[in-house]
Amino acid sequence: MKQDIILAGVGGQGILSIAYVIDNAALADGLFFKQAEVHGMAQRGGAVQSHMRLSDGTIWSDLIPKGEADMILSVEPLEALRYLDYLRPDGIVVTSSTPFRNIPDYPEIDKVLEALHKAPRSVVVDSEKLAKEAGTVKAQNVVLLGAASSFLIIKEASLLGTIETLFGGRGPAVLESNLKAFALGKKAALGS
Repeated sequence: MKQDIILAGVGGQGILSIAYVIDNAALADGLFFKQAEVHGMAQRGGAVQSHMRLSDGTIWSDLIPKGEADMILSVEPLEALRYLDYLRPDGIVVTSSTPFRNIPDYPEIDKVLEALHKAPRSVVVDSEKLAKEAGTVKAQNVVLLGAASSFLIIKEASLLGTIETLFGGRGPAVLESNLKAFALGKKAALGS
């Protein structure tokens, strides 16, 4: 059992938090993981991507070859589109429909989403709307993690336990918002 994931987004959107939850949940499930360095964090608003590999056996490299990723998990739709050439023919894209317009020539969002829907399988959720419904727009990354949860080889209980560890010290309201964001993302993905 193995799974290769490309994490993508924009600096400040919580890619490191997603990686933390997946990594620690994988360890709780007894899996091995390797994660390439997260690139792009030097500047808030810049492109961010990381390779994440999960397996029940030895992982020899932390980099995912083009055409071999099982999933692209992105908090920003244009960033998901940027890494489509890494996706396997039967892979899945899980992304937000909410653009982060950090460049002056950001393409029309309808064209970006149309291109993403051409992926073999795609789940596109309105992370901004769902995060606001959960209580904080800052939880968009956790909405996307919830949307991806049904497609991960990690147990949901392990993901939720790690979310509790990560956000529990920030107070009950923050934890509750993030748990709700996860649930809303999962529900949205299953309904798409």
